[in-house]
Amino acid sequence: MKFSKKGDGGETSLLGGQRVPKYDPRPDTYGTLDEASSALGVARAMTKDASIKEIILGVQKDLLVLGAELAALPEDCKKLGKLVGLEHVRRLEDTIDELQKSVKLKNEFIYPGESLAAAQIDLGRTIVRRAERKAARLKNDGLIDRAEINQYLNRLADMLFTLARYEEETFRVRD
Repeated sequence: MKFSKKGDGGETSLLGGQRVPKYDPRPDTYGTLDEASSALGVARAMTKDASIKEIILGVQKDLLVLGAELAALPEDCKKLGKLVGLEHVRRLEDTIDELQKSVKLKNEFIYPGESLAAAQIDLGRTIVRRAERKAARLKNDGLIDRAEINQYLNRLADMLFTLARYEEETFRVRD
């Protein structure tokens, strides 16, 4: 592995080459997305359900695309081949609808931990909610202007909540 040492002073590069502090709101937000993807990767490794694995992998791919957008200034986003859009939001909504055919959501507080994989999905969901709050700040501060980013993160957290309940249900049936 080659070490660039460019980040040793506490700065990082955005995709356009601009240098910003590592605590800048952009790297803070896309770093939180990376954290969510890692947590969801653990859930993907834990679950025995192939459909859950597929759903999580799709989300991880989306988070990589979204992270790239957040790592670029608006003028540099044009250079990105793909952005998270309304079709991604609709896919999450369709996934929620499909999952709810198999699991009835109760109107009560949930205590994560019914199964390891479900608890890990819930952890990923809470990290996504943190990323959502950070993205809302970016939007409020005029650093991003695409509503699809906030819509996607909001719907993703909803979908992960439902997915965790689905994993709990399939866990009960398996064991």
